Amino acid sequence: MLDEVKITKAIIDRYYAKLNECLDTDAAIVGGGPSGLVAGYYLAKAGKKVVLFERKLSIGGGMWGGGMMFNEIVVQEEALHILDEMKVRYQRYEENYYTSDSIEAVACLTARAVQAGVKIMNCISIEDVIMREERITGLVLNWSPVEMAGLHIDPLSVRTRFVIDATGHATEVVKVVQEKVPHRLNTPTGLIAGEKSMWADMAETLTIENTCEVFPGLYIAGMAANATFGGPRMGPIFGGMLLSGEKVAKELIARL
Repeated sequence: MLDEVKITKAIIDRYYAKLNECLDTDAAIVGGGPSGLVAGYYLAKAGKKVVLFERKLSIGGGMWGGGMMFNEIVVQEEALHILDEMKVRYQRYEENYYTSDSIEAVACLTARAVQAGVKIMNCISIEDVIMREERITGLVLNWSPVEMAGLHIDPLSVRTRFVIDATGHATEVVKVVQEKVPHRLNTPTGLIAGEKSMWADMAETLTIENTCEVFPGLYIAGMAANATFGGPRMGPIFGGMLLSGEKVAKELIARL
């Protein structure tokens, strides 16, 4: 006979065991969109201890909706090897334009990341960073519903060797650093430049170029990289996002 209290106890015990594993990691990724999921997958596959925090209930960022809720995405040829590794099916539309079902893409990216060893913690927001000796060393967390309700409840903290801001247009972690940490970002002005209007071809190139360490201990990936450095948005083409996640993972694997 099933017991309601045992069901509850199983959830509590397993969740807190998982949460305890996330208190000290090699990399903490903020944002569960495509670049964050890909970065987490490659880091975990290389044997690194990785946690991914997502403020929403769902994982996948803007990929779920494709373009204007037409749930198809476009990926250019350069990034197809990542779809192959993640076992995402795709079809050739014409030269250098490949389409994939956005639901399948998110599901596969999420499953591969978790199966590789990434701990995904959803409904958690980042409200601050931990700063030591001019370097980011951790994150300050709270439940997203606490943030949404405006409740005054103190947060908890986790330690990590590197943080990856993969929060997309919002650049959530970079904004905290810009506002609260008394040092310049590694941008031409020392500040967040803000994203520019759509230019798909340029944006896809700059997404990868702008993927870098923007502050000691803090990397940026995906659209967060373009928004930080002032690159344009790209719309529902996702090759640059995938390649950005792969790039930041490779750089951190070398450093770790």
